[in-house]
Amino acid sequence: MTQPLAYAFIGLGHLGANLAACLVRGGFEVVVYDRNPETVEHLVAQGAAAAKSPADAAARAGNAITCLPSPKASEAVLVGPDGLLSGLPKGGTWIEMSTNGRDEILRLADLATEAGVDTLECPVTGGVHLAAEGKITALVGGDAALYERHRSAIEAMCARAFLMGPIGSAAVIKVITNMLAFIHLVAAGEALMLARKGGLDLAQAYHAIVASSGNSFVHETESQLVLNGSYDIGFTMDLALKDLGFALAMAQEGGVPLDLAARVNTIFQQGKVAYGGDAWSTMIVKLLEDATATDLRAPGFPAKL
Repeated sequence: MTQPLAYAFIGLGHLGANLAACLVRGGFEVVVYDRNPETVEHLVAQGAAAAKSPADAAARAGNAITCLPSPKASEAVLVGPDGLLSGLPKGGTWIEMSTNGRDEILRLADLATEAGVDTLECPVTGGVHLAAEGKITALVGGDAALYERHRSAIEAMCARAFLMGPIGSAAVIKVITNMLAFIHLVAAGEALMLARKGGLDLAQAYHAIVASSGNSFVHETESQLVLNGSYDIGFTMDLALKDLGFALAMAQEGGVPLDLAARVNTIFQQGKVAYGGDAWSTMIVKLLEDATATDLRAPGFPAKL
């Protein structure tokens, strides 16, 4: 039986920590690094090993996975002092699970290629709660043979995976899915407010929408957090604006007018001003609650998914 590959995992935030934990549970050797020592300790307690730096983790594992908040952070981890490319051997693989624009991942992949390292982009979609259960979806871009080499690791973290094409393809579809999610979130909030103002029981309205043609994945999940009042989706306003920015940049490049996405981007900018960039993205619905002096609470919904 072939020995499972080992992986360095850099970036143990809300999403990355869950993905790394799935990899550990899947029987893979995982060497972790993060600037937050508490998240490292949590993974070590589950069976991972701790590294002193990204370079140290990469050298010990031979392959590396990153899950970071921005292309700037990914570049710093990849090529900065004690970065991954200082530790990865020639022929090693860098799997980028962060959300990037197409131009960013192509540029970073070129840097890896110059160092003799292969790149597989693998952003994920579905939310932190699905990542915790190993049920999130992977969107993969890169060489098909390279994907097959690392497929078992990806399947340990993700319930479904779609090979979209060469490097850059996954970035395009990930930006599209996130754009849709933010549009759906704003729409779900407006729908719930109409139900509230129409005198409906909000819990019953929620379930009726789930069973209707107007349902969406976002309504099924994030609307519950709005109705609870926690808004705790594990994803911030700043991250939403980053992803919407990618979508709008793609649209400008392709000459595609995105009226809805542009309006939703403006709404999220207002949300950041009102609640801060670190506020949960689901709090965008609170703008409507505040504007109407009407809350959208209902009993029986969870604080976290």
